[in-house]
Amino acid sequence: MKRGLRIWGRVAGCVATLAFLVWRLGAGPFLDGIRAVDARALAAAVGLAVLTTVCCAWRWRLVARGLGVGLSLPAAVAAYYRSLFLNVTLPGGVVGDVHRAVSHGRDVSDVGRALRAVAWERFAGQVVQAVLTVAVLLALPSPVRSSMPFVALGLAAAVLGVVLVARARAGRRRLLARRAWVGVALASVLVVAGHAVTFLIAARTAGATAPASQMLPLALLVMVVMVLPSVGGWGPREGAAAWAFGAAGLGAERGVATAVVYGVMVLAASLPGAIVLVLSWSRRSAHA
Repeated sequence: MKRGLRIWGRVAGCVATLAFLVWRLGAGPFLDGIRAVDARALAAAVGLAVLTTVCCAWRWRLVARGLGVGLSLPAAVAAYYRSLFLNVTLPGGVVGDVHRAVSHGRDVSDVGRALRAVAWERFAGQVVQAVLTVAVLLALPSPVRSSMPFVALGLAAAVLGVVLVARARAGRRRLLARRAWVGVALASVLVVAGHAVTFLIAARTAGATAPASQMLPLALLVMVVMVLPSVGGWGPREGAAAWAFGAAGLGAERGVATAVVYGVMVLAASLPGAIVLVLSWSRRSAHA
């Protein structure tokens, strides 16, 4: 019951955000974003998604192997594509990750460890994203640059606290070898870079002409908001882009159009996951 209320609450929040933007800016920016999408943008999104998905799958495989529930890279890539598609198309933004963890857990007869592997994998990616975001926002001009020293101190304290707690709970056991942590960090950096480049392409497709040095901080700001539970990112992403672009003097309307283009690109890039989902259903039905 409570879970259903949370899901519907997220849906209502996303709808309310979109309704507010339409009320303040009109439907024009949304329509402009949809009309701006072209084959080149979609092809770029699909290509970059191959890179980011393989990196995510590699990161997951490293963490899972460290917990003793390893899986092959091809299986990890297929499962991650399926997870992305479910996250983009279903409310909450985490349904695909839960499905990925439970499916893997059933395959290895240890759902608990599989769930922890996915949780640690996603958490590691978010930590790296946060660190990169703060570093870029400290270095380049943005609407929040004056606040970033305080955010950096808070982030450093939070990361240190997490490391100390993880070590205390692990005791003498290590979650991952040092080489594996390097791989997790490298994969996460590539994932963040791929998503940022996708956003920059979306901005150019939507007609933004500002230099990349001005657009990159805005992209990372919007990407931070996209971590929040939503319905395929819709709602919070458009609201954050409207604020960020408006505060940077680029126009809230351009921000909304960019977010819409990005949303369409992400949806197109996740479609291989639908194929994986159909194939897995077919195999299950054949063995039933």
